[in-house]
Amino acid sequence: MSNVTQPPSSAADSGGNGESAALAPAAGGAVAASGASPTFSPLYQQIKQLITQSLQSGEWKPGEMIPSEMELAGRYKVSQGTVRKAIDELAAENLVMRRQGKGTFVTTHHEYGVQFRFLRLHPDEGEIHYPKNSVLECKRTRAPAEIARLLDLKTGDSVVQIRRVQFFSGEPIVLDEIWLPGTAFKGLTAERLTEWKGPMYALFEGEFGTRMIRAKEKIRAVAADAATAAILSVEEGAPLLSVERVSFTFGDRPVEVRRGLYVTAHHFYQNDLS
Repeated sequence: MSNVTQPPSSAADSGGNGESAALAPAAGGAVAASGASPTFSPLYQQIKQLITQSLQSGEWKPGEMIPSEMELAGRYKVSQGTVRKAIDELAAENLVMRRQGKGTFVTTHHEYGVQFRFLRLHPDEGEIHYPKNSVLECKRTRAPAEIARLLDLKTGDSVVQIRRVQFFSGEPIVLDEIWLPGTAFKGLTAERLTEWKGPMYALFEGEFGTRMIRAKEKIRAVAADAATAAILSVEEGAPLLSVERVSFTFGDRPVEVRRGLYVTAHHFYQNDLS
């Protein structure tokens, strides 16, 4: 059973439930070892961290139901209100999903709604739909310096490099170049990618145990060079949207660099800000 350390003072949990805030050591090691000053974090934040650790370790797998708020409150020896606030934040971050009358489940890239969380391209007319993929290349290679930096690797470390075209309604719309850490994606081949008919992130989650939690992107306008124009069936010099994405798994660990070139003649890139 996990225990949450309580301080001797009367510092209140920010949730207003009267529970004490626990002492949270700095990330990466004990406070005493690092020499850093101790910091206090609200109790619900510590419960959130403990639940996240269980998600990361695979105690509750994608698609599975996690214990009820009452069970988690008993496990961590805190109130249900504290657990509820922790789960509220996890749900807001799309790590878990509440289902009315059923419970709280670990989100999975196999779910219809989650599939579109990382797919930001929408048609000007009609409903958003998942594209068909054509894999041009999948090979193991050595990480160039810039890719190594983005993936927190050393230059020359093993990476998997993928090139693919995504087709929407039969038209080539996206040319992707993707880099993944070689050690985390052993056995990934062009054949496996071609056989897989669902979202790529669902494949990564189900077969390689790597779940994309969040991503950051850089977007700019570029002109199509001759090679790209031929693949995407546009004129050389045609305007394209360039999107560079770095995706992260648990612990804010980068596990994917993706550089995509998008034809936006009949599509737009949507971001929801909150």
